[in-house]
Amino acid sequence: MSTNDPIVESPSTRRAPRHASDPVVHPCNFRYAGRLSNENTRALSSLFEKFAVNASNALEAYLGAALRLKLTSIEQSTIRGYLEAIPLDSYLVPCTLSVMQTSLLTQMDLPLALPIIDLLLGGVGTPLPSLRELTDIDEEILESVSALFLREIESLWSALSLTYRLRSCIRPASVPVLFGTNEKVVILLFEMEIAGVVGGFRIVLPTSFVGYLIRHLNASQAAKLSGRRDDHRPTLRQRILECQFTLSVDVTQMRVMVRDLISLEPGQVIKMRAPVKNAGRLTVEDTEVFHATPVRSGLQKAAQVHSQPLDSAPFN
Repeated sequence: MSTNDPIVESPSTRRAPRHASDPVVHPCNFRYAGRLSNENTRALSSLFEKFAVNASNALEAYLGAALRLKLTSIEQSTIRGYLEAIPLDSYLVPCTLSVMQTSLLTQMDLPLALPIIDLLLGGVGTPLPSLRELTDIDEEILESVSALFLREIESLWSALSLTYRLRSCIRPASVPVLFGTNEKVVILLFEMEIAGVVGGFRIVLPTSFVGYLIRHLNASQAAKLSGRRDDHRPTLRQRILECQFTLSVDVTQMRVMVRDLISLEPGQVIKMRAPVKNAGRLTVEDTEVFHATPVRSGLQKAAQVHSQPLDSAPFN
């Protein structure tokens, strides 16, 4: 073949030209749809770490015994996957939320529930030698503890005015009725310790509600910060009705030898032998009001205030 012969492409190697307006198709894995982003996971973790501290303090005061509650992990699953992993004798309490026609679920391991019942009945929370199934009376006794947990959960979203309705204890077989068989949920796992017994406490939230919660809490926080920025506060000069005053920052107790001053010539510098970090005094009309360091702000002289002298009157 000569160098001038045309190159012939086979149908398999020939490609149609792509125009800029053609849509670009990317592969999609639907298993990842609805997953929490890293940012939302961090926000949820921060929110429920605060819940763990508040709930621990409230339960300690209510039960009269030391208690530890710590968030250990955040997981996502379907309700079916969640139910496959929990013991059948877990203490499950649903709660109907006032938005999105959905519910949340709290789960407490049975080894934790029995010492709490003993404490509520006046005992010392001694662990039982063997586990037993909860009776109807046990479930009624634990309702007050569930209500306390839910009050602390509600306080997390108090800015959104969301409310709940506590429902009776249910069995695992009734959980799919609340959420739907294939609904995706977020599971917050806490490690709980009371009376020497360590077990798991879980909060189960629909993924759709978690997105709603974080989105509206962020919007509420942004509105609150915006309101603070719009809050106009008068400057010091406005507060004193535009009066003129003399403001000075002086570095005291500085000593210079007389011979150094006499021999001083243009271009020379006298070392004061004092650390720069040492604060001087800020005076208003010769009255000392603060300890401060002379600084510069752009082209203007300024003072960085550190503290107020102990023997001075409060300055507001």
